[in-house]
Amino acid sequence: MATQKMLKFVTLGKEMPEKRAASMRAQDFDEIYREYAADKAAEQAGRCSQCGVPYCQSHCPLHNNIPDWLKLTAEGRLEEAYELSQATNTFPEICGRICPQDRLCEGNCVIEHSGHGTVTIGSVEKYLTDKAWEMGWVKPIRPQAERPESVAIIGAGPGGLAAADVLRRKGVQVTVYDRYDRAGGLMTYGIPGFKLEKPVVMQRIEQLELGGVNFVLNCAVGVDLSFDAIRGQHDAVLIATGVYKSRDIEAPGVGAAGVVKALDYLTASNRQSFGDEVADFDSGELNASGKRVVVIGGGDTAMDCVRTAVRQGALSVKCLYRRDRANMPGSQREVANAEEEGVEFVWLSAPKGFTGGVEVDGVMVQKMRLGAPDATGRQSPEVIEGADYVEPADLVIQALGFEPEDLPTLWNVPELKVTRWGTIKADFRTHETNLPGVYAAGDIVRGASLVVWAIRDGREAADAILGYLKQPEVMAAE
Repeated sequence: MATQKMLKFVTLGKEMPEKRAASMRAQDFDEIYREYAADKAAEQAGRCSQCGVPYCQSHCPLHNNIPDWLKLTAEGRLEEAYELSQATNTFPEICGRICPQDRLCEGNCVIEHSGHGTVTIGSVEKYLTDKAWEMGWVKPIRPQAERPESVAIIGAGPGGLAAADVLRRKGVQVTVYDRYDRAGGLMTYGIPGFKLEKPVVMQRIEQLELGGVNFVLNCAVGVDLSFDAIRGQHDAVLIATGVYKSRDIEAPGVGAAGVVKALDYLTASNRQSFGDEVADFDSGELNASGKRVVVIGGGDTAMDCVRTAVRQGALSVKCLYRRDRANMPGSQREVANAEEEGVEFVWLSAPKGFTGGVEVDGVMVQKMRLGAPDATGRQSPEVIEGADYVEPADLVIQALGFEPEDLPTLWNVPELKVTRWGTIKADFRTHETNLPGVYAAGDIVRGASLVVWAIRDGREAADAILGYLKQPEVMAAE
């Protein structure tokens, strides 16, 4: 019945004159969508086979009890389903929106493997948690007892916020330091709003604030406040800064106007959606409107860039990737979404340089082929001689991934050990670094990865910190 309502609404919207369709009340659509979503959530949850070996759960980094909360959802026991889902996941409404389920839980669904199409786990998780917020099932953070110990968290991204949630619920005094003016990290300024609506992130941050987490924003560690000062004010420190240093292309013309970094481009777009004044967006420097856009890269950040450019009204959007579709690191679902929106993918292509002089007007493209496998087993791209051409472009976005900043130097802590890749060395079980009472979690340890892995790391690190705070030597030092 609800499905019929939805179809009727869509049909009317197409048939009605444009002005009349535009004037339909938003809440009418909202009400129909909610009813439709409820029916679809129950239908999809009911498809779960409750198999003996829940591969969906084992392939979820948080090991969420997916089969059981799907069963509760199918039975209409939504509040219980939500309670079970959030028991292992600090931000289920965020994971439901942005996790690459096609590579994790849904991609390992037994029904999917049998050829009948996966249970849409992510969509059910999103619906379930949105319903929980709407119905008031998301409880405030109210520790049973306050504790005197204080923990500093450097970085207000998913890993840091997940740790803050765990620690605060145990009564620990938590202060989160972050360089930006809003908490959330890449969830706020990196991931576009059409994938992760910003009010969804802000409501979790507000919950943490109301629960007693103290946020110190616009604070660049090593500039506004030293790492040693932070360490001296707290009983333990968690480093959860993420990785923000963009990988640059080394090619002639890379410094031309119009050749920009993905994070700068996405941040400008997200700030603009918050209503901030963004000079580089208003000037057109970081705005794709009316431009021929070329995005270089094959990961999820590249997908965010191409789909943002489409929404900004780009004249054309192309994505260059040096391998083929099968070897693309980004989500195949995201690629399909981008193609549906008009993005053209140019496989086996890499930038050789940029034309135009002061302002870019094209990308010099060299065609590639896949050769012998490298050390990881992936086929290495090789240049096809004599197959170069120029791809016209007014805006080129570099989306080649991120690397860690040199924190020991930036923070003047040379004794903090890092790996040869620049990530912080930390115990993979406890997340403790070589400095006593200093922990690290998320991308700054594992390298650029998924939000769900950062949440897992943050929760694990918080548990380890709680154990550390109970040690006799720490208690004696208070």
